[in-house]
Amino acid sequence: MDPLKKKFQEKSEALKVELKALLKEHGGRKVDEVKLSQIFGGARGIKTMVWETSQLDPIEGIRFRGYSIPQLRELLPKGPDGKEPLPEGLFWLMLVGEVPTPEQVTWLTKQWTQRSNVPEHVYSVLDALPADTHPMTQFVVAINAMQTGSVFARRYEEMGKSEYWDATYEDTMNLIARLPRVAAYIYRRTYYNGDHIQPDISLDWAANFAHMLGISNPEFMNLMRLYLTIHADHEGGNASAHTVHLIGSTLSDPYLAFAGGMNSLAGPLHGLANQEVIKWIFKMLDALGTKNPSKEQIAEYVNGTLQAGRVIPGYGHAVLRRPDPRFMAQKRFAEDYIKDDDIVQVVWKIFDVVPPILEGLGKVKNPWPNVDAHSGALLVHYGMDQYSFYTVLFGVSRALGVLANGCWSRALGFPLERPKSVTSNWVKEWLKENQ
Repeated sequence: MDPLKKKFQEKSEALKVELKALLKEHGGRKVDEVKLSQIFGGARGIKTMVWETSQLDPIEGIRFRGYSIPQLRELLPKGPDGKEPLPEGLFWLMLVGEVPTPEQVTWLTKQWTQRSNVPEHVYSVLDALPADTHPMTQFVVAINAMQTGSVFARRYEEMGKSEYWDATYEDTMNLIARLPRVAAYIYRRTYYNGDHIQPDISLDWAANFAHMLGISNPEFMNLMRLYLTIHADHEGGNASAHTVHLIGSTLSDPYLAFAGGMNSLAGPLHGLANQEVIKWIFKMLDALGTKNPSKEQIAEYVNGTLQAGRVIPGYGHAVLRRPDPRFMAQKRFAEDYIKDDDIVQVVWKIFDVVPPILEGLGKVKNPWPNVDAHSGALLVHYGMDQYSFYTVLFGVSRALGVLANGCWSRALGFPLERPKSVTSNWVKEWLKENQ
């Protein structure tokens, strides 16, 4: 048994025993109240699941196993130049709750390299699609095509429930290892006429991804290390994470569960938002006729957008009530590397202008930027201006968190998720009875 799997087994078995005793003693205690507005409002904020890998605080933002993004930038092992954290380290932390050593991260990088060969039929399936198929559609198709190699599906009939975590771990490691190759293949197929770039197995997971995309700039490799780290998880209640959890609870294997989550991520109200931000910025610049607008010009355009009944893309969040730490991490990256970039300067001016305007309207709970408000400007600077691919990048990163948590769900023996629904007539009768 490999060292990461062994460590996960030890920790998950100990927690399983602890939780069983906890539920026996406290299982009847009430932890939340459900309001009628929440039933009709997408179940927002209702505590209904356990998600081990991260937790979102409205003020402090996301914490991975208790660590904030600034803390992780200091604590996680970094790339060769010592500047940006390696996503492999975050995966190790999310899976077993310990900050890994550089040696452990090196081991994990090698593991993913060894597991990264994608079956040829997956490429054949992709090549059968029209070249203009949306990259997220291609991504989901490829994930489903890789399901033919699922360890969980192959072993299901012969496994006992106590073994589900083992097969889930193997699928998780294999799937994460292969996602950059699949994503890069889609990118080069869609935008570069199928001029594919072979992997460089001497590189770490994120740097090799950048290489296969065709952007071997060392700065871009650092951006990918940061990007794939900070987008990896955002607790379990967001749509894509919850979808993976729900499908996994049926004992569908990690490939099928993750593919479902990526269909969710592709929605305009979820992961597709990152491409909408940069499109809105360029539309604004075209309307203003300048690449260097003043704050006054931006404010006028923003007010016009709001008066027309439209939102400002990248601003607001369902949970956060402060600037998204992921936005701030990307802002810090830009300050370190590309602070004079025109589009970056526009993003920072928007950051100065929009929150006071939204606060003045008094209609929003969170006037601050979220993660999507900055990522597009960074990607465009390094030549990735194919906006429809941005959500695939998001998906490659999100695999780290949702699949790590899927291992925990199977190790802890979580049941099929099955919330109770009611009809609108039930609501009316309930109100009559409880006046």
